[in-house]
Amino acid sequence: MDFGLSPEQAMLRDTVGRCLAETCPLDHVRSCSETGSAISDQVMAALHDIGLTALLVPEVHGGLGMTLLDAAVVAEQLGRAVAPAPFLARSVLAPLALMLAGSATQQAEWLPRIASGAVRFGVAIAGIVEERDGARVRAEGGILTGTALFALDFAGADHFIVADDSGRLHLLATAATGVERIALQTIDATRSVGELRLTGAMAEPLADDGGLAARRMRDAGRVLLAADSLGAGEAMIEKAVAYAGEREQFGRVIGSFQAVKHMCAEMAARHEPCRALVWYAAHAFDAIPDEAALVACHAKSLTGDVHRFVARTSTEVHGGMGFTDLLGLHFWFKRIGFDRQVLGGPERVRSEAAQLQGFTATI
Repeated sequence: MDFGLSPEQAMLRDTVGRCLAETCPLDHVRSCSETGSAISDQVMAALHDIGLTALLVPEVHGGLGMTLLDAAVVAEQLGRAVAPAPFLARSVLAPLALMLAGSATQQAEWLPRIASGAVRFGVAIAGIVEERDGARVRAEGGILTGTALFALDFAGADHFIVADDSGRLHLLATAATGVERIALQTIDATRSVGELRLTGAMAEPLADDGGLAARRMRDAGRVLLAADSLGAGEAMIEKAVAYAGEREQFGRVIGSFQAVKHMCAEMAARHEPCRALVWYAAHAFDAIPDEAALVACHAKSLTGDVHRFVARTSTEVHGGMGFTDLLGLHFWFKRIGFDRQVLGGPERVRSEAAQLQGFTATI
């Protein structure tokens, strides 16, 4: 559906969709998973060829200068294809960090390199959402000490944007002394996540803005995760409907049974309202910044719950086949599970939304 999208955004969606259909069929996703790789070189090369590494980078720095809504359109297609491609941190959050908090010199140095693909960034800002197992990063005089959990787009990153315990951002080279990288295993084999253990690592601080840039990155990340889940959920619904129209039981296709019809209809009825909310949240990030944090929370929490239902129900429609590796539904199932929890699960972000609206006290 094209409602709410400009002709240019619809063209972007279709271009990315065709690119992924050619370079990222399910067999390729499975092959990457079996080799333990969360990054497909052929997919990344194709996405670079159509300019996605430069999507948000301003034109003055060699980029396309597009908006978060454009990035959400791309993320939806990546989720639909369960593409093993580092987009969220590398092509969205890292350039945003530099655009929001980088000096003119830092922007001129790093943004053209992001746009060209010459530098690969990961992002470690999970600590500003919630602290786990006492992990935190302390900064003093440009020296970072502590642990940053759940760094996104971890594999292959040569630099990271790291948030310290005050919310200030730092630019860290992975080759710096005092940086230990530990890959973490999650349910989603198409995403690369890791831990940074820092023991006196030298980093380059970005502007001290009271944590505003880090919070804006968090909001953008939540919207993009919601968009990714939107694409994955739509793919699962389509697969369930197609299977219901082919699978026969008791001499009839199972889609003719009322119970199966209701399962498919309820998935679609819950899924479709998410689209408008995700697109509005992406639009608000650039156009209505005062609303951005709140609607990002709403988009993240709603898609998290709705698409968990979609993932489970689609699997049930497929019956025993739904649980097999041959069918591959589990790739979308796990992708949705990852999107639901990263940068705050539904319960967490709903609590934040209540605080933003003054319904509860800030803890």
